[in-house]
Amino acid sequence: MYRTIVTLKKGEGRTLKAGGMWVYDNEIDSIQGDFENGDVVAVHDFDGYCMGCGYINTRSKITVRLLSRKKDAVIDEAFMERRVRDAWEYRRQTIDTSSCRLIFGEADFLPGIVVDKFSDVLVVESLALGIDRWKPVIVEALKRVLAEDGISVRGVYERSDAKVRLQEGMERIKGFIGEPFDTRVEIVENGVRYIVDVEDGQKTGFFLDQKNNRAAIHRICKGKRVLDCFTHTGSFALNAGIAGAVSVLGVDASQLAVDQAQENARMNGLSDRVKFRCADVFELLPGLEEQGERYDVVILDPPAFTKSRNSVKNAVKGYREINIRGMKLVRDGGFLATCSCSHFMEPELFAKTIREAAAGAHKRLRQVEFGTQAPDHPILWAADQSYYLKFYIFQVCNER
Repeated sequence: MYRTIVTLKKGEGRTLKAGGMWVYDNEIDSIQGDFENGDVVAVHDFDGYCMGCGYINTRSKITVRLLSRKKDAVIDEAFMERRVRDAWEYRRQTIDTSSCRLIFGEADFLPGIVVDKFSDVLVVESLALGIDRWKPVIVEALKRVLAEDGISVRGVYERSDAKVRLQEGMERIKGFIGEPFDTRVEIVENGVRYIVDVEDGQKTGFFLDQKNNRAAIHRICKGKRVLDCFTHTGSFALNAGIAGAVSVLGVDASQLAVDQAQENARMNGLSDRVKFRCADVFELLPGLEEQGERYDVVILDPPAFTKSRNSVKNAVKGYREINIRGMKLVRDGGFLATCSCSHFMEPELFAKTIREAAAGAHKRLRQVEFGTQAPDHPILWAADQSYYLKFYIFQVCNER
């Protein structure tokens, strides 16, 4: 059916056979047939068994990204619309869709593309050459599907400016898809109002994946003194304030993020209780400890300390240090919320690192809650890269 056939080496394709969606360059024995990078090709095992079809890019270490395991799958506009409909129906059943991730790449069987919905605005991030060709089709399908539920899309903005596009032989781009619009978008999540800057904010403008974890801190923050580290635009800090914290300090190294957080606090009428400071968290926490500061709740939501397997050892040191510092600032019987958003910081390793931090801080931990990313960022089993966020709430006790 497909003019080009990618054949795997004998004994290779273990990840693919286990349910994964990627074929790496070193797993391929041969590529037969004419093709252009971005075309859809068939993938065969060494013995000729058809394992599915996906789009090819020989410039990338991930040479083929699988779209379907059906050998007779026709990849056309109707196929893409079915995928979009499935993704939307899943979210309607699992999450508050006022603002949510609509498409999460491989986990929605559309590898290489992410689409976030912020109120009535869509933000698209395309990270692979093959899916880039289908981007206009996917966007139009989303508009149609949402319109059927009475949701009118005011505008679409593209944030395909991640460095990973360079590894695909693609340029980094950002800009409007269609008519220009005001790129500062107001959303409401867990009762908190935010301004999301889809043009210049980090990634697509706002981290929707922590939605349920932000809600989880509400019950431990009422009447409490809270420290929120790596606050970005203030999301955990503002949730603590809405939940009734008596005082909140949010800290971030980016002055732009702090300015946005302060604006968000004003929007929510929390400026009297929720304050923000621009500082390096690693430098600030030892100083707070020396000053004798103690908090009822400390929240650690750092950026990914590792984005490759090669830097995991250094990342472990960073996570261990920040958690030791955080635990030392929690009063006896208070709470620590801590997380890692790095896929390469595997759950067992992250748990081990926190355990080591507790020993280093001479604290005992009682686990209150464990969470992952919100269900609009589904974890597709066997597609390991789709599981990245680990979130804990602990009660922190002095050694007894």
